[in-house]
Amino acid sequence: MEGGKPSLPLVYQAVQALYHDPDPSGKERASVWLGELQRSMYAWEISDQLLQLKQDVESCYFAAQTMKMKIQTSFFELPPETHNALRDSLLTHIQSLKDLSPIIVTQLALAIADLALQMATWKGCVHTLIEKYNNDISSMPFLIEILTVLPEEVHSRSLRIGANRRTEIIEDLAYYSSTVVTLLTSCVEKSGNDEKLLIKVFRCLGSWFNLGVLDSNFMASNHLLMVLFQVLQRDETSTNLHEAASDCVCSALYAIENVDTNMALALQLFQGVLTLETAYHMAVAREDLDKVLNYCRIFTELCETFLETTVRSPGQGMGDLRTLELLLICAGHPQYEVVEISFNFWYRLGEHLYKINDLALHSIFRPYIQRLLHCLARHCQLDPDHEGIPEDTDDFGEFRMRVSDLVKDVIFLVGSMECFTQLYSTLKQGNPPWEVTEAVLFIMASIAKSVDPENNPTLTEVLEQVVLLPENVHMAVRYTSIELVGEMSEVVDRNPRFLGLREKPLASAAAKAIHNICSVCRDHMAQHFQGLLEIARSLDSFALSTEAAVGLLKGTALVLARLPLEKIAECLSDLCTVQVMALKKLLVEGSANGKSADPTVWLDRLAVIFRHTNPIVENGQTHPCQKVIQEIWPVLSETLNTHQADNRIVERCCRCLRFAVRCVGKGSASLLQPLVTQMVNVYQVHPHSCFLYLGSILVDEYGMEEGCRQGLLDMLQALCMPTFQLLEQPNGLRNHPDTVDDLFRLATRFVQRSPVTLLGSSIVVHIIQCAIAATSLDHRDANCSVMKFVRDFVHSGVANDHEDDFEVRKQLISQAMEQHGQQLVTQLVHSCCFCLPPYTLPDVAEVLWEVMFFDRPTFCRWLENALKGLPKETAGGAVTVTHKQLTDFHKQVTRCDAFFLFCMLRNVNRCAGPFESSLGFFDSCVDNIRLFFPFADVE
Repeated sequence: MEGGKPSLPLVYQAVQALYHDPDPSGKERASVWLGELQRSMYAWEISDQLLQLKQDVESCYFAAQTMKMKIQTSFFELPPETHNALRDSLLTHIQSLKDLSPIIVTQLALAIADLALQMATWKGCVHTLIEKYNNDISSMPFLIEILTVLPEEVHSRSLRIGANRRTEIIEDLAYYSSTVVTLLTSCVEKSGNDEKLLIKVFRCLGSWFNLGVLDSNFMASNHLLMVLFQVLQRDETSTNLHEAASDCVCSALYAIENVDTNMALALQLFQGVLTLETAYHMAVAREDLDKVLNYCRIFTELCETFLETTVRSPGQGMGDLRTLELLLICAGHPQYEVVEISFNFWYRLGEHLYKINDLALHSIFRPYIQRLLHCLARHCQLDPDHEGIPEDTDDFGEFRMRVSDLVKDVIFLVGSMECFTQLYSTLKQGNPPWEVTEAVLFIMASIAKSVDPENNPTLTEVLEQVVLLPENVHMAVRYTSIELVGEMSEVVDRNPRFLGLREKPLASAAAKAIHNICSVCRDHMAQHFQGLLEIARSLDSFALSTEAAVGLLKGTALVLARLPLEKIAECLSDLCTVQVMALKKLLVEGSANGKSADPTVWLDRLAVIFRHTNPIVENGQTHPCQKVIQEIWPVLSETLNTHQADNRIVERCCRCLRFAVRCVGKGSASLLQPLVTQMVNVYQVHPHSCFLYLGSILVDEYGMEEGCRQGLLDMLQALCMPTFQLLEQPNGLRNHPDTVDDLFRLATRFVQRSPVTLLGSSIVVHIIQCAIAATSLDHRDANCSVMKFVRDFVHSGVANDHEDDFEVRKQLISQAMEQHGQQLVTQLVHSCCFCLPPYTLPDVAEVLWEVMFFDRPTFCRWLENALKGLPKETAGGAVTVTHKQLTDFHKQVTRCDAFFLFCMLRNVNRCAGPFESSLGFFDSCVDNIRLFFPFADVE
């Protein structure tokens, strides 16, 4: 922090400004200044002094929060000899501030817990704390708070303690867990009706259940379990206490998911939850939705825990089907939020039964699924006074979408056709209210695609009735019926009907239905292409959403591709004309008034047309779309130039050009030179990453053409210079992940299509150095592209050894690895341990695998050097990794090679399978080494 240590009055003044300054800019300045203070070394001392002064809640909260943050993120700043003093100071502060504010106590409890987890010299912290405060009733609330957050912080992503230290901590907490439970039991017995303390006790017990260290036999006979269910059974229990007790029971149920090894506790919880049915009905009668939701959470967790037991032995012992009855009772509640809680269980039940595929077992659970579907159909009903079409984006609309997904997952248990027929029969019988009709149609639409359309008169009858709905039917019914027609596209293929687009609220649904029909019935719809073309020409006369208009054009393009080749060019030109004329009009208007209108609507429409017009063209035939795209190019080029400073519009232009190039493939060769020239010129001024992506498409299409390789390499070099300037800025890689992603997509395409061209160039050294620096970038897409480039780069030195350029490739890769190999391996190991989240590890494993396969002896040496450079202890004195663990890891990694070679020899033509198996083992090795180090905690 510039200017040295700030005075306490100045810090206090900044805290007051943060909370009380009426000027927002004053608050912002105070926030920035205090943030800098928190990151400085002075924060330790100043926070301690503010907590000693106890001037007010705000300053103490800031100090407590700062202390917690410093311990979490900057504990390494303190020398080991200060750790005991910090611990004693924090314990003094929490005792002196225990009555000031609960949020301050929580922050200090977190600070103490995080200190205990990192301070390896503080042995038996739980025992120390209980010994110190057990006999002081006034200290009990903050003691329980510390004991609550301590197990929660063990797996915190804010702490970086490593697998060895975590294992040591969990073993220590497990050893003292019975002491903690005994303390909580004693508190309950002494507190009487102290609700606040009881809430703290339940929260604490739940925290220890979540960590999974409580002895299940000890807990099965513990008094606390009985107290939990007594609280949940009492009608007068307050909302807050009821929620705390519910959370604790759910944690307990989750902790015993392996029922067979926790039989005693499982039986107690199973019997206890079954006693709550009466309490649930009482909560429903009192319209206490909070309690109803809590009970449903408990019932759902019970079913989740005993799912395998229920499927294995339905109706017997703890496979008692009363658990499903409890969920169906909840499904009968009028509020849809209640039944929604149980969706994951029903999905998992369906998944288990589908895998087992036992018809006798399915018949046991079929009645329960039938009742569930009946409840879901009722919950999907719109309000009788609802006007217009159903909303998809509000909470109820999202609920209906989740219902649709669930119905698709479990319908196999009832039978799609049987359920579809039953639903339709409810509409034919009597005259149900419109909201019932609409809900039934909605459920029918969910399962329509799973019904066999072959020789099915019911489907044909449904289609006829839906299409011929009377004009006076409710708008929502018509809307959902159109969606149903779209889902019945295979039936429509046999019974085509006209869908109207003129009714504004229904237009988008009708367009979506046409899109679905065209996607499934491409060949049949070819005879109706002129009708589709007329609709496409008149898109803007309909009240279509952007998504619906694009979807309709997609369907039209899919059908267009099925026309005879000689007709495609003319029809494609007609389909594109409206879009092209609109772009020309915008360009003329822009040059006249100096203001450029947004062309993205028309660019997106052209893009979807090019993307889905994919006719089958034989070798030697001229692509029918080639002439049309050449005619459109000048308009796209001018649009790109006009809007070159606008990243969003440039991205749409590049996307459109990308699909145009993909559409005609090498037929776009005449566009290559002017397109590359324009890309490079614009990129020098406005480095939009989409140009790099478009460049990768061009390399993919033309990289194997001898006459194009040098031009493409020139393009790469011209694009790389401004790219490296951008990425070399402070935090350049982190601030521009899209550029990193697209740069290495481009480089990877070169490795795949023309490796020698890239490997023999001067730019390759800079690309490799950039890749090594970017391996630590924790952006999913960018990191994936970097790893794929490095993997393919190294692999090119061993791949396709029958080709003429193999020896040249191998020599060039050897030179590159000799120069950069050690740095690459060291950076990858370091990134695994300290920088990268878990989902990147398979990609890292593949890179290391390729390096090892290319030159195993040298890789072994590089890996050994990289492992030697890893830190062996944390700032708190805990051992991060032992020499034996590093040696074992090295052996695990390097022995993968023999298995892989064995699989390669045995499966010359099927190496993908064994490669995945061996690589999976290799990936687990990489995952193991990172567990010892801090970033193993990051998701």
